Amino acid sequence: MRFWVTAGTLSLLASLSQAADLPNAVTHADFPPTDPDLVLLGRDLFFDPILSGNRNIACATCHHPSLASADGMSLGLGEGAVALGADRHVDPTNAPQNRIPRNAPALFNLGAYEFTVFFHDGRVQTDPSAMYGVKMPAHAELERPVPSPLAAQALMPPTSFDEMAGQDEENPISVAARDKSFRGIGGVWDLLCKRIEEVPDYVARFEKHLNGRKLHFTDVARAIAEFQTYEFQTINSPFDHYLRGDHFALTDQQKAGMEVFYGEGNCASCHSGPFQTDHSFHAIGLPQFGPGKEEGSYADKGRIAVTGDPEDRYRFRTPSLRNVAITGPYGHNGAYSDLASMVRHHLQPIRSLASYDRGQARLHDVSVQADDWGAMDDFDEVMRIAEATEIAPVNLTDQQIDDLLAFLDALTDPQAITGKLGAPDSVPSGLPMDALN
Repeated sequence: MRFWVTAGTLSLLASLSQAADLPNAVTHADFPPTDPDLVLLGRDLFFDPILSGNRNIACATCHHPSLASADGMSLGLGEGAVALGADRHVDPTNAPQNRIPRNAPALFNLGAYEFTVFFHDGRVQTDPSAMYGVKMPAHAELERPVPSPLAAQALMPPTSFDEMAGQDEENPISVAARDKSFRGIGGVWDLLCKRIEEVPDYVARFEKHLNGRKLHFTDVARAIAEFQTYEFQTINSPFDHYLRGDHFALTDQQKAGMEVFYGEGNCASCHSGPFQTDHSFHAIGLPQFGPGKEEGSYADKGRIAVTGDPEDRYRFRTPSLRNVAITGPYGHNGAYSDLASMVRHHLQPIRSLASYDRGQARLHDVSVQADDWGAMDDFDEVMRIAEATEIAPVNLTDQQIDDLLAFLDALTDPQAITGKLGAPDSVPSGLPMDALN
């Protein structure tokens, strides 16, 4: 018996094969429900500089809704600078010692249930064997349960003297942060709670959620996480609509790029699942610059600092690609300012590392203590980065790359550009908020 296969049948079979590789459509059920009161409380806290040592930096300074939930820079400036994004500049009375050593990541969809690993090196992550089920860095072990690992993550930025706490002995919080005193009476979290308790509006709003007990910084972190979960939930991109059955939601070029992404481009081997991340860690040969994470060194060896496993040298967490077209610069240190260059780096990582154009780095023109380019000027360090690289080269045509970029643009939810609630008009502390010029 003969079966005649038409061109239309082959096309259908190809579509079915491709569909088998596509993730399930994301829905609101993939996220925990949020409490409207806590969302608004968390929004005020997110934008309020009261949570920084010198009362001059908020969470939103590096993760602003108008800057795609980040700051638009490769490596930002924390304590000792003012304003937002590219406009951020040094306060001459309190200049920063160094840049923040890693790129401020976008916050989109981090409230979803499947996100259980946070920071570029995964130093906060769900772990049933850890205290209250979340593994935290040394000196920052949880004192009370938190509702989500995202809330646990929110505990950490105020403890960093480069980011929010302050430098040297500028204030009691900077002293506590320097001494790695985060927990307990007199620790960073306790001192910040005492500040919150001095603001009547915060006291009244927290009261209904505390059931008569004393405020703890995990309550602050919970509110911030509630806001992040609501504000940065973006699941209405053209790709989302396509997965829900609207096959006209993508252009022909975006569909061609989708075939490259889930096929020959091998992108989905790491950028898998509904949010285009495997939540794992990979060494992809990114050029290194900035102060690094190791004290007194420009080295940033990534995940090994958490696990101690030599196999984790230069491995960093796979980011979600949702809204990737608007969240540059790219990489754990923002090595590439445009998406096309980041895509091409993935295709030929060793060649890209060797020929890196330093003009790709988007850095503020400031004087800092560390040598920004020490790592790239060190031949041995570059060789170590290259040797650790674990992704194989991929050959794509220029047309395939253009198609792939078109598909990546289809991962943008229009609301990600503007945010949902955005910034409040003012914050309960009465402190001034950073704003775009």
